[in-house]
Amino acid sequence: MNRPKSRPAAPPLTSRLRTGVLAVGLVSALLGAAPAATSAAATPATRTGQDAAGQPARATVVDVTAFGADRTGRKDSAPAVKAALRHAKTLRGPVRLVFPKGTYQLYPEHAEQRELYVSNTVGADQRHRDKRIGILIEDMNDVVVDGQGSRLEYHGLQTAFAAIRSHNVTFTGFAFDYAAPKVVDATVSAAGVADGHAYRVLSVPADSPYRVAGGRITWLGETSPVTGEPYWSGDDALEYTQIHDPAANRTWRGDNPLFDGVSGITDLGGHRIRLTYTGSQQPADRGLVYQMRQTTREQPGALIWQSSDVSVRNVDARQLQTFGLVGQFSENITVDHVKFAPDPASGHSTAAFADFVQMSGVKGAVSITDSVFDGPQDDPINIHGTYLEVTGEPTPTSLTVDYKHPETAGFPQYHVGDRVQLVDKKTMLPVAGGQAKVASVDGPSGEDHDHSLTSMTVTLDRPVPAGVAPGETVLENTTYTPKVRIAGNVFRNVPTRGVLVTTPKPVLIENNRFEKTSMAAIYISADAYQWYESGAVDDVTVRGNTFTAVASPVIFVEPTNQVLDASRPVHRNIRIERNTFDIGDVTVVDAKSVGGLTVARNTVRRLDTAGSYARPLYAFHGSTGVLISRNVYAAGLNARANTSDMDAAQVAVEHDPTKLNQDHVLPGPVGGAP
Repeated sequence: MNRPKSRPAAPPLTSRLRTGVLAVGLVSALLGAAPAATSAAATPATRTGQDAAGQPARATVVDVTAFGADRTGRKDSAPAVKAALRHAKTLRGPVRLVFPKGTYQLYPEHAEQRELYVSNTVGADQRHRDKRIGILIEDMNDVVVDGQGSRLEYHGLQTAFAAIRSHNVTFTGFAFDYAAPKVVDATVSAAGVADGHAYRVLSVPADSPYRVAGGRITWLGETSPVTGEPYWSGDDALEYTQIHDPAANRTWRGDNPLFDGVSGITDLGGHRIRLTYTGSQQPADRGLVYQMRQTTREQPGALIWQSSDVSVRNVDARQLQTFGLVGQFSENITVDHVKFAPDPASGHSTAAFADFVQMSGVKGAVSITDSVFDGPQDDPINIHGTYLEVTGEPTPTSLTVDYKHPETAGFPQYHVGDRVQLVDKKTMLPVAGGQAKVASVDGPSGEDHDHSLTSMTVTLDRPVPAGVAPGETVLENTTYTPKVRIAGNVFRNVPTRGVLVTTPKPVLIENNRFEKTSMAAIYISADAYQWYESGAVDDVTVRGNTFTAVASPVIFVEPTNQVLDASRPVHRNIRIERNTFDIGDVTVVDAKSVGGLTVARNTVRRLDTAGSYARPLYAFHGSTGVLISRNVYAAGLNARANTSDMDAAQVAVEHDPTKLNQDHVLPGPVGGAP
């Protein structure tokens, strides 16, 4: 379904407001009353238009409480927010939608609903095609959503906020959370053996409803005030678990032993549950938190789609229900001073259902700065495009291509005029003559299910080159690849990688702090076999970061090419400079298929001083033009660089104690000045 890209003409009264405050009589928003609208001087985020005299246009203020929103948090404000936004859409010039400081309850039954298909969620699954959206900016320009320090409390399953086909939008000044999140944080508050049987006592947050019956625990979502049914439910261990150790401040993926060999379950009251076991071995996990959830990502926590110049600033994201903030086929996205972390008073240790930030097919610039990423269920930041696999060649100039990962489908992947590139799956290299422009596309719209949601036909402006074969070639949209800056952020309690990024545009990762990530802190792939996340990098700088107690390897470059040819690397021009690594016995850099890799002027320290480490600091595979230079190392580190599937002479070591393919345990702090 196509919707107009321009907004309707504004009512003459509110559009003429330039100064002062106009009092408007209030009638219930549900009866279609006129809004209370005021005008205020535009902030820098709204000074994009000009009035007739060529001066910056002032923003018209739309106050959600004028439409009946309840800042005391006693009743559902969703109908009022929807009415306020629909009114704001009729206004000309910049708009500031304000939530006067307070607490606002937002239920899904009265939120806007759209059929939408979103990357890395539920793919083409028709059970979840309709999304509820709490704050929807749609077909609008120059909008600021200003929470003024408010707390937005979301209920059920809904997207917190979205910008769709909109330009110059800012979300700022609020905290948001979800009642009864779909992640259950169960803390082992007691454990022992009684009467010959082991037991655990689980403590769960007060906003995690449950029912004990028939020898099992049924976890429940909040009860809908409309249907009288819980928004979701699941039994015992659910489908996925990760473990959080609050004492060590570390989170990892692992097996869930809570429901193995259970002989009885007792509700002790006060959100405490006793599990009794058939065995007698005392559990050793007292104090650990088992973060349990289902795996269906019904909808994004927030969405930016077909929009440009969208910012999320000064926001506390205390929970992202069912997925994270997704940027999809948009241009210029900024995330600044956003705290992704659970409310300390909630009893929760996780703030997400999966990733925090997922940028899928974004062009222009992605900037993620001065933010906190604490307690995701997957990667905090993942920036990528999407490879679609070639499945047919209907004409000499056209290709049929398919989405291959089941969690991504249903939205347009190419537009007329976009530049695309054919890539060989085995080598992960561009096909000769495989660069072209899109002449036409027949595929899904992203908003309806009238077309195949997994397949599309793309016509190119030139013949399909020789060597393209179904199942062996993928098509990448190289227009929708961003320049990236990730700076000044903190990553902690991460069970996976810290940052995933694959884009040919310049990438700068600087002055971040990575703490105890359970996989690589920085991961560069390009994958045409599992996640189908594109593409090759050509200019990456990693500098001034601090890596503390990160798993091995700390920085991991691993494209999925099955054929490895050092003379034809997938990735190019990666610089790792002036960082500080505080490590255990791990590899600092493990890189495959890179042409031009510099590791220089870094400081590598040990987390302990006893004994020596065995793992090599570096490992390179099928790469060329590697330089290790002027790094400083602590005593006891193994300053060794392993090479494989390449000429070892391709690694140059300058003013650095590292040795190629031989152990070199350092006797003391040595190296060049960083």
